[in-house]
Amino acid sequence: MTSRRGFIKAGGLALFGIGLGGIPGFLAEAVAGTKAPGLFKRKKILVCIFQRGAMDGLMAVTPFTDKYLKAARPTLFMDAARGNGKGTPLIDLDGRFGLHPSMAAFEQMFREKRMAIVHGIGSPNSTRSHFDAQDFMESGTPFRKGTESGWLNRAVGLLGHDAATPFQGVSLTSSLPRSFYGENPAVAISNLQDFNIQLRGNVKGANMAAKSFEDLYDTTSSGLLKETGKESFDAIKMLQKVDTKNYRPSNNAVYPNTALGNSLKQIAQLIKMDVGMEVAFAESGGWDTHFNQGAETGIFARNVNDLSSSIMAFWADMGTYQDDVTVMTMTEFGRTVKQNGTGGTDHGRGSCNFILGNGVNGGLVHGLVNPLAVENLEDGRDLAVTTDFRSVFSEVADKHLNINNDKVLFPDWEGNKIGVMR
Repeated sequence: MTSRRGFIKAGGLALFGIGLGGIPGFLAEAVAGTKAPGLFKRKKILVCIFQRGAMDGLMAVTPFTDKYLKAARPTLFMDAARGNGKGTPLIDLDGRFGLHPSMAAFEQMFREKRMAIVHGIGSPNSTRSHFDAQDFMESGTPFRKGTESGWLNRAVGLLGHDAATPFQGVSLTSSLPRSFYGENPAVAISNLQDFNIQLRGNVKGANMAAKSFEDLYDTTSSGLLKETGKESFDAIKMLQKVDTKNYRPSNNAVYPNTALGNSLKQIAQLIKMDVGMEVAFAESGGWDTHFNQGAETGIFARNVNDLSSSIMAFWADMGTYQDDVTVMTMTEFGRTVKQNGTGGTDHGRGSCNFILGNGVNGGLVHGLVNPLAVENLEDGRDLAVTTDFRSVFSEVADKHLNINNDKVLFPDWEGNKIGVMR
């Protein structure tokens, strides 16, 4: 069978938003008859958010008692002490770590022990290339470049695919992320309101009417389309039965009008439709803060406000579904301990991530962050990676999704879990 990665490279089928009126005639006659949403048993759902660009974990969750960090960041360092004359203070979590004030939306969940933070998390591969680090994290094999599948696709396979739903793995992105490459079905949707398909290349039969999608598969000469496209066609038929445009969030939840906010809003819709989704993916961009990063205000503050506000709107919207959902963030690496000459930070190593859910061992900053003296820094400049990302990802998947096959999920990993889940 053609791999998902091979399919993506070949461009046999692309999912994108164009108005529903743009469905080709031969498809428009074939959209009826798919099983309606709401007929699937409620399942546990893992929502992953990739912060692309490398988030500065030392600014998101600051070890504010560290004198070395304070010296290394004369204009970026923030304190938890009130009345220090330096603007809005950090939110003191435990006497050592402080949450950035623009992430105040997270505080209640941390206090209620439904949010855990892992600090010093990252990849054992020391690359500082965005592309390579993201590829390694999404494949789940940090020392194997040629891995065809992504770890979330393998997770879908371990869950056992429900042939009745094309929505078991869903990415709210314009194209399928590396995490979902592989043999198991997954779909990318940029916008539920306009979910559609575009055929590329010479597809035999594209100019003739088809009575069903099966007719299309029978007439097409594209093996790629035939082997990887069925879940996408089925998804179109299902979504056309639902009024996604007039969705109203529960519990007065207000999503930011941002890419991430809109993605999480649509993931919430799919969850409530009970379409059989078990793994969801969204992205947040703009974390590559080389210039003018800012402290209590600025680029970074806006980004973390969007991240936390979007996640908390989603959580409020989940309401009675909260027991079924766990949210986990990730970023390819962190930033340098020392600020640079343009008020920013450069590519580093360790960062932090956030895990939200009712099964989380919350109210704690997990992981090891040693004093940031130069002798404790990786390569003399970066927060050391003391927790392999696979330790956390595998534990969340094992505990929440009941996946207990780390040999398949992360085939090269033989480490230990760290207790982020109860």
